[in-house]
Amino acid sequence: MQILEVGVAGTMESSDIMVRIEPKDTEGIELTLESSVGQQYGPQIRRVILETLRSLGVTKAKVDAVDKGALDCAIEARVSVAAFRAARRDDYQWKTKGAEA
Repeated sequence: MQILEVGVAGTMESSDIMVRIEPKDTEGIELTLESSVGQQYGPQIRRVILETLRSLGVTKAKVDAVDKGALDCAIEARVSVAAFRAARRDDYQWKTKGAEA
């Protein structure tokens, strides 16, 4: 998935995360994370963000995330929506972990 423009998803409410994705010229994901629970869960939040982008095929992007204690499923959903918006795509392919196709 190619990031073409800025895509944003989420809110600044408690138990949510605001994700902003924008294009980047060079390979790699540049991730900035601000989190109210970063001391405890920062590595896990980063892992969920990066794995979600990898599963979508995003290889070049700048990502800014402001977390307010979101669960992994909310992080995955917000990252996915922001990426689809940034890629100007609406062919969402939602999946549920553990669900059979």
